[in-house]
Amino acid sequence: MWRSIHHSQTIFNYLIGLKLCQILSHIAIGHIMSILIAMFSHGYRGKTVDFALCSNHHRTTIGHFLNYGKWKDEVIQDSLKQMVIRVIYQEAERSGQPIFCIVDDTIASRTKPSSQALHPIENAYFHQSHLKKKQDYGHQAIAVLLSCNGITLNYTVLLYDKSMSKIQMVCNLAQELPIAPVHSYFLCDSWYTAGKVMDSFIKRGFYTIGALKTNRILYPAGIRQKLSQFALFLHKTDAAVRLVTVGNRQYYVYRYEGKLNGLEHAVVLMTYPKDAFHKPQALRAFLCSDTSLSTEEILTYYQERWGIEVYFRQCKTRLAFDQCQIRSAQGIQRFWLLTSLAYNLCCMATGIFMPFDEGYRYIQKQIQQEKIVFLYQCGVNHLPLGQLLAYVA
Repeated sequence: MWRSIHHSQTIFNYLIGLKLCQILSHIAIGHIMSILIAMFSHGYRGKTVDFALCSNHHRTTIGHFLNYGKWKDEVIQDSLKQMVIRVIYQEAERSGQPIFCIVDDTIASRTKPSSQALHPIENAYFHQSHLKKKQDYGHQAIAVLLSCNGITLNYTVLLYDKSMSKIQMVCNLAQELPIAPVHSYFLCDSWYTAGKVMDSFIKRGFYTIGALKTNRILYPAGIRQKLSQFALFLHKTDAAVRLVTVGNRQYYVYRYEGKLNGLEHAVVLMTYPKDAFHKPQALRAFLCSDTSLSTEEILTYYQERWGIEVYFRQCKTRLAFDQCQIRSAQGIQRFWLLTSLAYNLCCMATGIFMPFDEGYRYIQKQIQQEKIVFLYQCGVNHLPLGQLLAYVA
C-alpha cells in the first residue's frame, strides 16, 4: 500500500512498540506522526505551520487536534511511563546501581497579554525565574527524569496550573512509582526538600538528596540555629572541615548529622568552593536522608541532578519546548507530552540507550533516508507524476 511522504517507518515502529496504534485512531496516529516528523525537521520552531509542512492537513486542523481533539492523550502518557519504568528498573536490577528520580521545574516564557485580549493563553502566570532573577510570565513545567547507570529518560512533564501545589504534585508522582529494587535517590533543588515530599519518596524506596536553603534551622549540640549563622563559626583548620574533590573541583565541606526543622535525623553538608571560604554568597548546603552515605558519595550523587538542566536546554533548543503557539492548557500539556515522546524516541531509537543529541541526529538521518526510498520506489513502479504529487502534498 502506498503511503504519503509524510510518514516515517522509524517513528511508526516506535508508536507500535508503545502499543499506541492498537488504541488510538489512525487519524490521531497520523497527526502525531506529522508533529513528531516536524520536530526533526531543519528550521523547526514549534509552530503549527511547521506541523502542517509535514502533514496532509492544514495547520488549523492540527491546532484543533492539539487543543480540542477527542483523543486519549493519557494513554500515551501511561504507555510512555511504563516504558521508562521498564527500562530503568531493569537496568537497576541488572547493574545493581541506584535509580535517580530527578525533579525540577522550568518556565516557558510568554508575552504578557494586554487587558483587552479576548482569548489570552490559559494557565499562564508570573513565576519567579532563578535564571532571570525576576518574575517571568509564562507556563511553569514540572519535569521528572528517571536515571540509572548512565541511562536517563523523561518520565513525565506536568503543567503547573495552581489548582494544586507543586509539593503535592510531586508527592502524587512519587506515589505512582513502583518500589525501587535497589537503594535509590530522589534528587531535587531546595524547593522540594520538604518533609512531605521526602516521606512520599522513602515509601517507594527513594532516599532524598537535595539542595537546602541556608536559612534552614539546625540543632548543633541541641542549640537552635540558622544554618547560615552556624557556618560563620567554621574554620578551615577545624577537624570536622575537610577539603573534598568532586569532579575537577574542590570544596571545603562540613558534615552535620542530626536534627533539623521537619526532620529528626539527616545529614547536612555545608560547602564552600576552595577559593571562596566564608563568603556568604558562596555557601551551598545539601541534605541527605541516607546517613550511611559518605560525604563524597552524597556530592557525587547530587551531580546527577545536572541531567535535568541539560534536558531542559535540549528540549528548548531542539524541540521548541517553550516556543509553541498554543493557547489552551490542554493543548500545551499535549504538546509537552509529544515533546517527551520525541525525547525518549531519540534516546531509545535503536533499542539501546544513546545520548539525546546523537539520537536526534540519527532520527533526522532516518527520516531523510525514508523519504529518498519513498521517491525511489515511486520511480521504480512508474508512478504517474500526478499521483506522486498527490502523495507528496
